[in-house]
Amino acid sequence: MLLPPLFPNIPPNSIPMKKNVIIIGAGHAGIQAAASLREEGFEGSICIFSEDADFPYQKPPLSKGYLDGSQQKNSIMFRSETWYENNQVELKLGELVEKVDVPQKTVHATSGEYAFDFLVFATGAYNRELPIPIKGTDQPLYLRTMKDADYLKQALDQEDVQDILVIGGGFIGLEIAAYAAKSGKKVTVVEYQPRLMQRVLPPMLSEHFAAKHQAYGVDLRMGVGVQDLTQDSKWLASLSTGETVTADQVIVGIGVLPSQVLAQEAGIRCSNGIEVNEYCETSAAGIYAIGDCALHPNPFAKGQMVRLESVQNAVDQAKAIASTICGKPTSYHQVPWFWTHQYNLKLQMAGLSEGYDQLLVRGDVEGDKFSVFYFKNNQLIAVDSINKPADHLQARKWIQASYTPDLEKLADDSIKLNEC
Repeated sequence: MLLPPLFPNIPPNSIPMKKNVIIIGAGHAGIQAAASLREEGFEGSICIFSEDADFPYQKPPLSKGYLDGSQQKNSIMFRSETWYENNQVELKLGELVEKVDVPQKTVHATSGEYAFDFLVFATGAYNRELPIPIKGTDQPLYLRTMKDADYLKQALDQEDVQDILVIGGGFIGLEIAAYAAKSGKKVTVVEYQPRLMQRVLPPMLSEHFAAKHQAYGVDLRMGVGVQDLTQDSKWLASLSTGETVTADQVIVGIGVLPSQVLAQEAGIRCSNGIEVNEYCETSAAGIYAIGDCALHPNPFAKGQMVRLESVQNAVDQAKAIASTICGKPTSYHQVPWFWTHQYNLKLQMAGLSEGYDQLLVRGDVEGDKFSVFYFKNNQLIAVDSINKPADHLQARKWIQASYTPDLEKLADDSIKLNEC
């Protein structure tokens, strides 16, 4: 059920610009919301609460450049300290928001009670934990924060850590597996589904990535579950096949769940995320949810309610709500896109391919430079590109414009993409 439209009869620029905005969460969504509010001319106070005590940073590099050392800590910060000071954006780092009082328009945090005129949930998501018995003094490693990444890197860089078990064959698990394998570690990946990245990729791309991992010596165990973990001098994982795997370190990446408890306890409608309308407004007026925590009607999913875990979604929803708060109601209508980088494979995804009934491959598959185009009812709905950034950018334009290229031309590599 869609929520009612926000501000249906209010003319642009009629919302007072001197109000209090509180943002819960300092990831891509929260920081972009603050930046966009100032860019829109918002003159009121902006306060960002973050449980993470570290200065606000980007999370995608944690399993990519930050992990392999090609990006340093200062290079993944969103903004400088000076930017927050100059733009009068107050940061409350290491502060837990314990309660939101919707009728009173207040939040109760570690340091006290704060009033708001507008509230933004940018709470993101948290790691899904293994629902199995774990015996021993240590716990397997998860990756969500900079502290997690620092600890993970330190653990993987130890000379006596050679056998690595990665549980989960999604983006995060495979990016970590790729780093470990390139570092000379012996890596085993256990994935419950029959294919790698099955939720987002077709069989041919799953197989392409599987072949690359295997070429680097990664042992892939597909369609296999982990029944229990025991840690002594080494880790011992008992698998659903009856086999066991030993490892010096275990890393878990089995997906995330939306951080919605705070909203639920406030009486805001939630299911698989905090439910919002096309303006990213929740069931409580003047309260928004954006980014990984938001379940929204997406026009590129035929209006179905979806929750997307991507930088693009977080940033574009933040821009939309900033405009709306400033009196220019703006619905969210942007092509979803995602990426992952494993070995020499940079996969860029545009659109949502679920439900496709036809696909077309264009480019050099053996040379790791190609794109897969997805169609449904003869309409282009998504494109996955490996090492073809120009294809990705063109695809985003086409999908945003609801344009479908000529299939015969598209199948002919000699014809330029923008001429199809």
